[in-house]
Amino acid sequence: MSMMSIQGQVLEVTVVGCQKLKDTEWFSRQDPYVVLEYSSTRHRTRTCTDGGKNAVFQEKFMFTMLEGLRDLKVVVWNSNTLSTDDFIGNATIKLQKALSEGYDDCTWTLQSKNGRYAGEVRLILHYAAAKKQNYGSAHLASPYAPQVPHYSAPYSGPSLYPQVQYSQPQSAYPPASAYPPQPSAYPPSSASAYPPAPAAYPPGPSGYPPPSSTYPPQQSPYYPQGSYPGQYPPPPY
Repeated sequence: MSMMSIQGQVLEVTVVGCQKLKDTEWFSRQDPYVVLEYSSTRHRTRTCTDGGKNAVFQEKFMFTMLEGLRDLKVVVWNSNTLSTDDFIGNATIKLQKALSEGYDDCTWTLQSKNGRYAGEVRLILHYAAAKKQNYGSAHLASPYAPQVPHYSAPYSGPSLYPQVQYSQPQSAYPPASAYPPQPSAYPPSSASAYPPAPAAYPPGPSGYPPPSSTYPPQQSPYYPQGSYPGQYPPPPY
């Protein structure tokens, strides 16, 4: 898919700093600065006094993009007070990654006038229009994507899975009624195993005769007939 138009969009460029710069001074430390050029637009950082070979800037600039122009030129100079500024090195920054992804943080190599290594410059590129273009592209492709409802009604049809019937596992032992009742090893306690013992002694005769029911009463053997107490003469003294 071709890239969307960049005409009139804004590119944000942050100059972080430089390192390992070629030294153009003999007796003192150089004072580098950075110039950014895009078409007819030109931005310059502050001068890093006595920055030497490693200068820090942390400055941000805005560029309005033009269709068909996707390169940014960077030039690093050494500031002089009494003479013309010294050229240290330059580089051409490709904007393809920043324009397509919206962000690029990279260190670029600087070259001197004769093409030799002259140090490095670090830039951070932000292109906010890339997110909007990607969002629009996603919406253009959405009609071809399958439409999935956000909510679905609960399934009320037959079960999609077979019904599993569970049976009660049979016991490994037969029921208790399958065995006949076992006879008791001992006779019931009510039946005596021995006959009743005979009495040790026979029943003795009664000490008294049964009373007589004959009438008239018989004469007592202990007293003579007609004699009663009080009829005998008193004993002599």
